[in-house]
Amino acid sequence: MRFVVTGEWRENHLLRLILAAFLLYALVFWLTNWLLYFARMELSYASVVEFYRGAEEHFREPRSYIVLLEISHAHLFAMGILLLTVTHLLLFVPLPIPAKVLLIVGSFVGALLDETGGWLVRFAHPGFAYAKIAGFLTLQITLGIMLAVVGYGVARTPPNAYRNGSRRD
Repeated sequence: MRFVVTGEWRENHLLRLILAAFLLYALVFWLTNWLLYFARMELSYASVVEFYRGAEEHFREPRSYIVLLEISHAHLFAMGILLLTVTHLLLFVPLPIPAKVLLIVGSFVGALLDETGGWLVRFAHPGFAYAKIAGFLTLQITLGIMLAVVGYGVARTPPNAYRNGSRRD
C-alpha cells in the first residue's frame, strides 16, 4: 500500500492494472449479489419471511441452522476482506471526510445487517425482514458507490507538475 499512500500508484501502470482488475472482479461480485438476492427473494417483507421461515403452501422448508451457519461462515470472512480492501482504497480518493465516513460505516453496518437479518427473521421474529432488506440495500448501494469512486480514482490521472499539466497514460 506504500504506492497508494505516496501517490506513486498513479505512475505505476502495473499497479493501476492490478487495482482495475480487482475493481472489475468486485463489480462482478456486486452484480451477482443483486442477481442472487432477486433469484431467491424480492424486496418485500413477505418474500423475505417466506425465504427464511418457509411456507407450506409453496412447499418451501425453513432455512436450517446449519445452512445459515455455513453461509455466514463464508460470508463474514469474505465480506470483511472485501470491505476492508475497498474502504482502504477509498481513503486515498479525493472525497470529503464525512462522505468517506458515511460510506465506510454504512457499508460495514449494511453488511452486518444483511448477514444477521436472515438469522433474526428465522429464529427471533419475522419483523426483522425489514432489517434484512435495509441491510442488503445499504450494503449494495454503499459498495456500488465506493467501487465507482475508487474506479474513477484509478482511471483518472491527475496533472503532474513535472509534466507541465499534461496527461500521460
